[in-house]
Amino acid sequence: MSAILEGTPDKRLVLVTGRAYPELADEVASCLGTQVLETTAYDFANGEMYVRYTEPVRGADAFVLQCHTDPINKWIMEQLIMIDAMKRASARSVTVVAPFLGYSRQDKKHLGREPITARLIFDLFRAAGADRMMTIDLHAAQEQGFFNGPVDHLTATPVLLDYVRNNVPMEHATIVSPDAGRIKVSEQWAAKLGNLPLAFIHKTRDTTRPNHATAHGIIGDVKGRDCVVVDDMIDTAGTICEAVRTLRNAGAASVTLVATHGLLSGPAIERLRDCGAREIIVTNTVPVPEEKRLPNMTVLSVAPLLAAGIRSVFESRSVTHLLEGLPSDMRPRNIYA
Repeated sequence: MSAILEGTPDKRLVLVTGRAYPELADEVASCLGTQVLETTAYDFANGEMYVRYTEPVRGADAFVLQCHTDPINKWIMEQLIMIDAMKRASARSVTVVAPFLGYSRQDKKHLGREPITARLIFDLFRAAGADRMMTIDLHAAQEQGFFNGPVDHLTATPVLLDYVRNNVPMEHATIVSPDAGRIKVSEQWAAKLGNLPLAFIHKTRDTTRPNHATAHGIIGDVKGRDCVVVDDMIDTAGTICEAVRTLRNAGAASVTLVATHGLLSGPAIERLRDCGAREIIVTNTVPVPEEKRLPNMTVLSVAPLLAAGIRSVFESRSVTHLLEGLPSDMRPRNIYA
């Protein structure tokens, strides 16, 4: 089936997807009014992968979408192979679309003899033939400098903000940063929700123990408040569940958890089920299977955001307007994943 979206007479758009989360690509294609280009992809007996596009892509502006989910190394490798195939098929440009960019947390050295794996990932995509990168809510915005080319760093904040504004009581709300590194983002949330009070949790992280941090106290008043904790991701949920307990022990009336990337690895679901959060709000930058969806969990779709970003890049328009919200023609789309 064709995935060519007619633009100006000398341009055409092609959207392809890996096997990690094709449902998201189908939803993005629907928002764009096109279809995903059919791709032949399979594994050999020894684990190597094969990819071939079923239609010509010569001269097309190609967007290669892949969600970096479990098994993350396999899907990153498949996306690299797809980029190589696209360049060798004479696509005019290749844009990597990675809603969640794997390894983005490893953006600096904490100890000697450590890698900076986030830089390596950007280098791999560039070496494979990528001309441009598109992703959502990097762990640190300055990682854009790791790529020797344009990076469209989208944010899910408008999608999450609209939901929180309409579904979370704001009369006694306080925005809470889970650590000092997220204060700037939390300040933006507080301002956009009507200059709400701000608090943050002081915690330390043991760099020798993955997914482990210890909360030491709260800066700000949360007693009797409906707290909204804003983070970039929920992985094993250990630190964010400790934040919930810290806030409840300090007298918070309720705690709502908001995060862009719901990785939900290992014991995350059990921890979230028992932590006492009022609601858990994430997006589908990675797939969230039904067995991981708790009764108080809401999964919002980033497909309209990705579609708007892809359309802006294809039409050589700025993506800056997406920082403030979705275009009017994307807003009526289904917000739930």
